[in-house]
Amino acid sequence: DAKPSVRMVLVRGVEDGDLRFYTNRESRKGSELSENPRAALVFHWGPPLRRQARAEGIVAALTAEESAAYFETRARESRLGAWASPQSRPLADRTELDALLAAAVERFGDAPVPLPPFWGGYRLVPEAIELWQSRPSRLHDRARFGRSQNGWTCVRLAP
Repeated sequence: DAKPSVRMVLVRGVEDGDLRFYTNRESRKGSELSENPRAALVFHWGPPLRRQARAEGIVAALTAEESAAYFETRARESRLGAWASPQSRPLADRTELDALLAAAVERFGDAPVPLPPFWGGYRLVPEAIELWQSRPSRLHDRARFGRSQNGWTCVRLAP
């Protein structure tokens, strides 16, 4: 709806220059990425580093094989939680979520917990990266790198 939307994600790796994260594809985040596959990520390191990096670009879904490979590295409790949580949907109370987890535990028993069909990874392919370094004068250092056909270009920005 052309409204800004933001949430925390845990970037689980950088591969071939892409930033990778994983989620329930039926969540609000997954639905929004399906409708508009563009995003921006920000990394902030507070004191003592006082630095920030921002990446923006196109987001694409990872393959089921890539998603499954990562899913298998998660703790069993996290894999069960992926099956149990109807992410972003309303719950009556915490008891409902606990019951959904109990059902997932019962469903899989001691068997391996497979990748849910509604869960997977995404990769953000950066088109622009901005680096920011704090300075006591508040005249911070900023540089914006943009991807072009010939590689990357750099522009210094005023704070």
